[in-house]
Amino acid sequence: MDARHLSQRLLRVASYVPNNARLADIGSDHAYLPAYLGLNNKLAFGIAGEVVEGPYQNAVSEIKKEGLNELVKVRQADGLAAINDDDVIDVITICGMGGPLIREILEKGNLKLVNHPLLILQPNVGEKQVRNWIVANNYRIIAEEILTEDNHIYEIIVARYNESLFELTATDLEFGPFLRKQKNKVFVAKWQAELQKIKYVLEEMKKAKEFPIEQEHKMLTKIKRIEGVLDD
Repeated sequence: MDARHLSQRLLRVASYVPNNARLADIGSDHAYLPAYLGLNNKLAFGIAGEVVEGPYQNAVSEIKKEGLNELVKVRQADGLAAINDDDVIDVITICGMGGPLIREILEKGNLKLVNHPLLILQPNVGEKQVRNWIVANNYRIIAEEILTEDNHIYEIIVARYNESLFELTATDLEFGPFLRKQKNKVFVAKWQAELQKIKYVLEEMKKAKEFPIEQEHKMLTKIKRIEGVLDD
């Protein structure tokens, strides 16, 4: 993979970035995403933010190699600290991280969100935590996707700021308001695997001398919830 040949998961993220975007890609690694967008004339301005030295240097090299130094600025910083006030960022992408880390980045950098940028987030675990943050901070989910790549499952969550409070049901928070309606093959496979895992753990727990009744109730409730979504 390079800036001219993105992975499928990053191509899908790129498809949600509007033309003429002022983009901050946080945890940019090699800066493939902003470089790709720059090469395809979708950026007015871009930031590739990376906190770790190795990936930061990789990003510097990639942007230089593609001749994008004037368009995309590579900055070594923690999370949204890569964004300066005068950057006027209107799109933020955070991809390929766990949901808890994405949520932490957004919470720590909440002062960088005063212009209410479009958020394109791609957690590989802990998606519910991302949706919880979105709802709690007056954002509204406007699109979702789920796909698999290199034996990892990724969800793409696109959210736009909403003046009024936007609520999601507990089912929407866990499964995704769009994903649970679309129910593509990856979604079904993910939750079928989760269902089998819970059932296995439950059977193993029943073999124990001291069986926690409260834990059993929680697991049976989750089994019922997953089966309800899959059968809906």
